Amino acid sequence: MTLVVFVLMQFAILAYALVAGVFLAFSDFIMRSLALTGGVGGVEAMQVINREVFRWLFMALFLGMAGISVFLAGYAWFGLDGPAATLILLAALVYLVGCFGVTVAFNVPLNEALAGMDLSLDATREYWQQTYLPRWTFWNSVRTGAAALGAALMLFGLLWMTQGQARPA
Repeated sequence: MTLVVFVLMQFAILAYALVAGVFLAFSDFIMRSLALTGGVGGVEAMQVINREVFRWLFMALFLGMAGISVFLAGYAWFGLDGPAATLILLAALVYLVGCFGVTVAFNVPLNEALAGMDLSLDATREYWQQTYLPRWTFWNSVRTGAAALGAALMLFGLLWMTQGQARPA
């Protein structure tokens, strides 16, 4: 294993965990708090959050980890064998499918629908309460679990890999 791959795996562990933490905050208390605003405040806040997320570090980290995950999956598939390969490959695939894929397939379409809604309409509040909040939060919780699981699998894979290289003193 090269130093670059070793550092990328360490970075992936940290990045997956950071992404999981952001998603956890939304599933744990942010969405619940926005739901308590009575509709208009929550919708408006989420519309702003969904615009601002593209301008900050989180999006670079989130999208960058998709590319790094593809690289690490390929490295595990073609360059490794045994349990370490399996763990690292699973970590990358769990992030790609459970975090990135779920975002693209479920959370983004819900965000796009919400973005175009008029705050003054009853239909917007109904969509917010009946559709957006439960579905977005469910899929966000899936993303949270996937990112956390990816971090754990990558950690165990890296430990397994390096354990085989360690020699007693």
